Amino acid sequence: MTTTISNSILKASIKHAGAELFSLKDNQNNEYIWEGNPDFWGKHSPVLFPIVGTLKNNTYTINEKEYHLPRHGFARDMDFELIEKTESKAVFSLKSSQETFAKYPFEFELQLNYTLSENALELEYRVINNGKEKMPFSIGAHSAIALPDSFENYAFQFEKEENLKYYLLENDLISSKTKVLETRNNVIPLNYELFKNDALIFKTLGSKSLTILNNSKPYVKVDYYDFPSLGIWTKENAPFVCIEPWLGYSDTDQNTGDLYNKEGILTLEENKNFSAKFSITIL
Repeated sequence: MTTTISNSILKASIKHAGAELFSLKDNQNNEYIWEGNPDFWGKHSPVLFPIVGTLKNNTYTINEKEYHLPRHGFARDMDFELIEKTESKAVFSLKSSQETFAKYPFEFELQLNYTLSENALELEYRVINNGKEKMPFSIGAHSAIALPDSFENYAFQFEKEENLKYYLLENDLISSKTKVLETRNNVIPLNYELFKNDALIFKTLGSKSLTILNNSKPYVKVDYYDFPSLGIWTKENAPFVCIEPWLGYSDTDQNTGDLYNKEGILTLEENKNFSAKFSITIL
């Protein structure tokens, strides 16, 4: 099943499976979300919950009991319920169940709220702890922006001039190795060599927005004011780039496995709510 919302400028379509955005078109029928061709990557814009990235040995512990979670958690692979719909807004819900308790022993509700406003799509993640204990979690986006022209025609323009230090992955875990992206006027030309070691992982950034330029002209802007971390990723020769605002990231090989003590983890008190938003603006 799918749901579509629209206004006079944009139309967004969301699968109920994973509450995943799979299309964002302007009124000229230009598509801005990757089509999901499995020859490169078979997804479009999955939600990452209740972890972001990979756990050491895909394993964690809660109160000394061991659990297993796949990379980026399970929400992206589950069916959501549409709980609210207007012409320009749709809200999806995933609630804990016997299936999720086996992987993640907490009572929760995860809501994804898609809202169109002029030339922007805002996505709000809302996490609700319905249990009687503190709930550790991470959440993040994995939005693949379609790049129909030659990859080298595009560039990133960060909001601020800053030291763009990123961490390298080793066996899907964050290593202690870092590199720095060299910019000129906050701009970094795109090339596939940037991603030869997988994703660029920024644990912290001063910039809270990133604009993709096409032949030096603004193309798409992603604002992520509620997210301290950012991942950027593509695959060799793929005509897309993923802009991934995160609250949390992969384990290091030094992690103890205790989810409450995981670097970057959030903790939500019983009967409390958490909210974070980011937006994709078509320029």
